[in-house]
Amino acid sequence: MTTQALDEIKIGGLGSSRKRVEDDRFIRGKGNYTDDVVLPGMLHMEILRSPLPHARIKSIDTSKAWAVPGVHLVLTGEMMATRNLAWMPTLSYDTQAVLATDKVRFQGQEVACVIADDPYIAKDACELIEVDYEALPPIVNPWQGLEPDAPVIRDDKVGQDGNVIYNWEVGDKAGTDRAFEQADLVSKLELHYPRSHPSPIECCGSVADFNRATQKLTVYMTTQAPHIIRAAVAMVAELPEQMIRIISPDIGGGFGNKVPVYPGYVCSILASILLERPVKWIEDKTGNLISTGFARDIYLKGEMALRKDGKILGVRMHTDADHGAFFSDAQPSKFKIGLMHSAFAAYDIPAAHLTARGVYTNKAPGGVAYRCSFRVTEAMFFQERMVQAAAADLGIDQAEFRRMNFVRDDDFPHRTPFGFLTDSGQYAKCLDVGLKAIDYENFRKEQAEARKQGRLLGLGISTMTEPLGAGNSREYDILGIKMFDSAELKIHMTGKAILRTGAKSQGQGHETTWAQIVAHELGIPADDITVEEGDTDTAPFGMGTYASRSTPVAGAAVAMVSRKIRAKARKLAAHLLEVSEEDVEWELGRFYVRSAPQRGVSIQECAMAAYSNMPDGMEPGLENTAYYDPPNLTWPFAVYIVTVEVDRETGVWDVLRMVAVDDCGVRINPMIVEGQIMGGLTEAYAMASMQFITFDADGNCVGSNYMDYLLPSAWETPGYELHSEVVTPCPHHPIGAKGIGECAAVGGPAAFVNAVMDALEETGVRNIDMPVLPDRVWEAITYRRDVSGAPPIRQD
Repeated sequence: MTTQALDEIKIGGLGSSRKRVEDDRFIRGKGNYTDDVVLPGMLHMEILRSPLPHARIKSIDTSKAWAVPGVHLVLTGEMMATRNLAWMPTLSYDTQAVLATDKVRFQGQEVACVIADDPYIAKDACELIEVDYEALPPIVNPWQGLEPDAPVIRDDKVGQDGNVIYNWEVGDKAGTDRAFEQADLVSKLELHYPRSHPSPIECCGSVADFNRATQKLTVYMTTQAPHIIRAAVAMVAELPEQMIRIISPDIGGGFGNKVPVYPGYVCSILASILLERPVKWIEDKTGNLISTGFARDIYLKGEMALRKDGKILGVRMHTDADHGAFFSDAQPSKFKIGLMHSAFAAYDIPAAHLTARGVYTNKAPGGVAYRCSFRVTEAMFFQERMVQAAAADLGIDQAEFRRMNFVRDDDFPHRTPFGFLTDSGQYAKCLDVGLKAIDYENFRKEQAEARKQGRLLGLGISTMTEPLGAGNSREYDILGIKMFDSAELKIHMTGKAILRTGAKSQGQGHETTWAQIVAHELGIPADDITVEEGDTDTAPFGMGTYASRSTPVAGAAVAMVSRKIRAKARKLAAHLLEVSEEDVEWELGRFYVRSAPQRGVSIQECAMAAYSNMPDGMEPGLENTAYYDPPNLTWPFAVYIVTVEVDRETGVWDVLRMVAVDDCGVRINPMIVEGQIMGGLTEAYAMASMQFITFDADGNCVGSNYMDYLLPSAWETPGYELHSEVVTPCPHHPIGAKGIGECAAVGGPAAFVNAVMDALEETGVRNIDMPVLPDRVWEAITYRRDVSGAPPIRQD
């Protein structure tokens, strides 16, 4: 028959590079951010932070601050304690100080706050608060914390007699031990993945507005997970959850930084309740860099059991995680070290064993999933650095070593050595595409010729398969709340639609791509669909947006609610066409009679009928809600290949080319996918080359400003060559999508580091910790030794 289906690309459906609709307001300066919220009678809050990393608080004198004209309230830890708000729960079942009472435990910790008529008065008053500190020895790495005479950082906790938070393990220890007994060679590597910061353009902030007359608390907040924040506020502030409204307006970047509950939120809420006026808190850049949501800061001791022909027999990994002063990782409850055990999921390895230890130190709490699914960035970095070292130890070509150990296409579904189930992929094909694009064989020849001339060229390969879409309720929860997600779709009588989800965009393009999924499922043009998120009074419950949950979970919910709508619309179509439902067929945008294809009705006609001509016994309206609990994680795969040249005199290294091959399943919007990849690669390059937050022996944070913590501009950022030839649909996702938002940031760093290490092969150096700064490269070349980046650093 001749189809009358709509052209999906023309209506902005799946595969359309539809321009981002949200950008229209952003590029015109019409975005609505938390700091844009101005309410009648609004006051402003500033926070006093500790200059010391570890100290007893002997006294706090706030009298001078109270005397400043325009000051309405000065809060201290003691005042918070009278309302049971001095401490709050973290996302990892620990506790965190809201305002310090007994002692400060990291530089930049919140000690007091001032609420005044404007932020300048509040800041001036903060400087008048006098705190008498008794300095204590600081701990800036796990080894110091494990010393027998180390001071106990969390002496507030009953039964805490040291600085160890947990010991955790996963895998097959006995089988791994046997693999090492059978090995022809054992390759070893020790690494530190340094502390890094998501550094969004917009800092954290909130505007709390408690209405005494209605007992309703409304909070405008920079949060990636509004519903989870509402539940946390209900528990902390002891308010009924239905009387709390969290509104997350436009967010100027999140990357995981805006998932936790921060003390500033709690203080602004309490201040609004006490003063019965709106209270705004907007964090400054130094406050954001020194105190909020760090990531990484984890150490690896890795071993790989190898057969001389190149087969990997087993892997041992031990990680020590520096969690800072409070264990506040945003991660599924049952996994103490996140999804670190996703390592080697792309490799066919018989046995593996991972042990992990968490340690308190005198740093701001870390562990946020900075553009990764709960420690997966560290897992893939450790994996690919270990793979390169093993190939070098065996004298086997880097690419060939990977190929011979990849999970083959016909081996799916594949159970990883740590127990995950991967379901699809074309790993070798992705590698082949990348090698061809980089002209691998010719580069190796060029590299050999360059070495004869004293030039140092290097090529680095990194592969990754990342578990996305944490939400399988059998295994995944946060604080006991299952990690499903939701979507609510209403089709108006004119055929226009409004979609609301429990997710929250902070740059992913939800307003654009969610409409494209609906267009794909129903044939309603994407331009006729409005997407709303971020308001707990209107959006259905969801776990928010982080860990690349958007497309794997929320996007799936959008597809499923669209299918519920289509099922009801089919009944309406049968009524309008005067045939049985079994005789009705569907093509994009239209139902038709199977035996008479020319007889049909559009989805818009069905929508009108839902309000004007529904069959007897059918409820009016065309709307529904879907909650999606994924049966499994999704597993995108990628290969990243980098070539560099290193100046042996200065240690400066330049990227020559960067090739990315991403298999993320079905691509909803190819243009947005490419933007996500480029953004992730830029962050990967930054982590590998320049972003550096560390600490000296006195516990001072080095990198709490953008003079020290460098972010790449367009000048430094290399160009990227993106390839999309490999598409392996996810077999269990409604539209076959796997997700892409974090892949490049997860897999990219190792490619850059591996390239530099490949260039230095002749030195015998096995590792330079990130960021691979020029002085570290020069040191490695000059002294032919590994270079650690672990704190403390010297300040002399």
